[in-house]
Amino acid sequence: MPTRLKRPAFWRPLALTVTLLGFQGYLGYSAISGQFGIENRADILADIEILQDRSAALQVEIDAYRHRVSLMNPRHLDPDIITERARALLNMAHADDILVMVNPETGQPISGKFVELIDDELISIIQEDSTL
Repeated sequence: MPTRLKRPAFWRPLALTVTLLGFQGYLGYSAISGQFGIENRADILADIEILQDRSAALQVEIDAYRHRVSLMNPRHLDPDIITERARALLNMAHADDILVMVNPETGQPISGKFVELIDDELISIIQEDSTL
């Protein structure tokens, strides 16, 4: 019985070579002008700088909040904050405090009118709105 040798098909190695060259071309294109390629490196660095600035600003804000929370710690209360909050809640002031009375309707200070007002009018203004 005669044996026939089959010649291997030439298109299989050719298809593999073309596929690998195409994949290598795609990788080269992505490395140069893809989203994370060499051409977009400046944009990526600019974004990194913007995000670092934003992160630093947020860290400052977080530190400020942590400081405010630490001031409210019941074990280490700050006497200045206690007196400030107590005076605000009780509507009291020290003799050396500067007070500015505000008209509740307009929100404008009425301190320039004190010379013209008599004591009864001042007392009535104070008693009308207890937040003054």
